[in-house]
Amino acid sequence: MLYQQIASNKRKTVVLLIVFFCLLAAIGAAVGYLVLGSYQFGLVLALIIGVIYAVSMIFQSTNVVMSMNNAREVTEDEAPNYFHIVEDMAMIAQIPMPRVFIVEDDSLNAFATGSKPENAAVAATTGLLAVMNREELEGVIGHEVSHIRNYDIRISTIAVALASAVTLISSIGSRMLFYGDREDGGNILVLIFSILSLILAPLAASLVQLAISRQREYLADASSVELTRNPQGMISALEKLDRSEPMGHPVDDASAALYINDPTKKEGLKSLFYTHPPIADRIERLRHM
Repeated sequence: MLYQQIASNKRKTVVLLIVFFCLLAAIGAAVGYLVLGSYQFGLVLALIIGVIYAVSMIFQSTNVVMSMNNAREVTEDEAPNYFHIVEDMAMIAQIPMPRVFIVEDDSLNAFATGSKPENAAVAATTGLLAVMNREELEGVIGHEVSHIRNYDIRISTIAVALASAVTLISSIGSRMLFYGDREDGGNILVLIFSILSLILAPLAASLVQLAISRQREYLADASSVELTRNPQGMISALEKLDRSEPMGHPVDDASAALYINDPTKKEGLKSLFYTHPPIADRIERLRHM
């Protein structure tokens, strides 16, 4: 089952790349047409930006994502209990020891990143480390180590890169929309399609992230229990996560899906784009394992 999931995640990485590059192509063509009057130029430029983003995340994902989330690397001497739990979970999961980071924030949260187990890293907030007991912390770290072992992190970090690229190009296009030079402005259908692409592409990128994120969280919860042999530890950790306040500092929408718990605590209509399944559902699944 585990190896099938790893193989499936590697296949999904290819599908994810194709979908995001299609979105990039659409929004690039739209921006090129609306701003420069040439959809070909915009399309090529968007794909170049997408390739740069994707390659940079594949080879430097850990440093980039940790920098985006204001995380600092720690040693065994600085956080011995946390460091040893990461070491134990990695040993049980039979993966290389990830780098260990801390995010200075009072909320309860954690995430893992990297393009493969050999360059992966785990981060936890100071609030999580202060509030969780050892069993609960093992459950959380087991969850993040499971993301690493299952190659979820590759999908997640590439999604972060390409969602960021889509948002960047959309933002540039929106700001320059009224300064465009469209020689064939009479083609109303092309104009409407371009404007819709500009508006809807970031939304589509978010929906792609949402679609690939929710099921991974259920699997990582179950995999954590497999590593710790302690479902109650994971259940208790999730209950505390559910009561946590949002992150104190702004979290980029593209990287929010990496966290074990939604760092923004969306409410109202925004909750429709919640990248995480409800914690109550996650707890219920663990109780029926």
